[in-house]
Amino acid sequence: KFFWNMGLKLQKGLLHLVLMAIGFVMLMPFLWMLSTSLKFPNEIFTYPPTWIPSKIRWDNYFDAFTAVPFGRYYANSLVVALSVTFIVLISSSLAAYAFSRLKFPGREMLFVIYLATLMIPFPVLLIPNFLIVREFGWYDTYAALILPPAFSAIATFLYRQAFRGIPKELDEAARIDGASSWRIWWNVIIPNAVPVTAALAIFTFLGNWNEFLWPLVVTHSQEMRTIPIGLNSFQGQYSVKWELLMSAAVIAILPVMVVYLFAQKWIIRGVTISGMGGR
Repeated sequence: KFFWNMGLKLQKGLLHLVLMAIGFVMLMPFLWMLSTSLKFPNEIFTYPPTWIPSKIRWDNYFDAFTAVPFGRYYANSLVVALSVTFIVLISSSLAAYAFSRLKFPGREMLFVIYLATLMIPFPVLLIPNFLIVREFGWYDTYAALILPPAFSAIATFLYRQAFRGIPKELDEAARIDGASSWRIWWNVIIPNAVPVTAALAIFTFLGNWNEFLWPLVVTHSQEMRTIPIGLNSFQGQYSVKWELLMSAAVIAILPVMVVYLFAQKWIIRGVTISGMGGR
């Protein structure tokens, strides 16, 4: 038994060492980005490379906001990501409530057709969506950035899976008390689906915060650019301002890091309940 326990401890220790090594390898690009953001231009390509700058230059972060309208890019990304997240949560939860709680002809077939849209690659929809946006006169506006990605089939599916796990007796009790379908959705269903709502909100926000292709297609002015597109502004025709680019990248990933650090529990619970619950 002693040797068995020692073997288990040794195996666990080796596993931790391997995970730490993998984690360090994955962190290296971020650490190098942070290091480069604090260097003077003449120190970036020195050989051998230095991880710790000989003299820290905090002005790189201020210059990143003055060299280009980076504050505008940041505000645009924040507005778009928050707006899309809000609309996705509302529209998907309402659709999922209808598919899971309400009875109407063709419900299951309509849901299957709705899910079938997940098999269509986004590049196939890129040109039709662009033509629709242009015809509506939304090109280079917030409407073009927010409305097309604001309706999600996968979010509806995950919500439906979660809603099906909520006892229908709660609905019946609420209806006996005179609650309408809207009241049941808001006061009964949504409070019991907080983990799924939190996970979807996090994934939707991060996905739209990092979105590159769609904002690139539907915007052309500096005033409507988002962060992923705006980072390209630090690259000139013959040179790249690496210290400013890395400073802007550090600022851009701060919301992502904060969300992941403070929402790990909700991410795991939401994915487990909605996608892996086996319902």
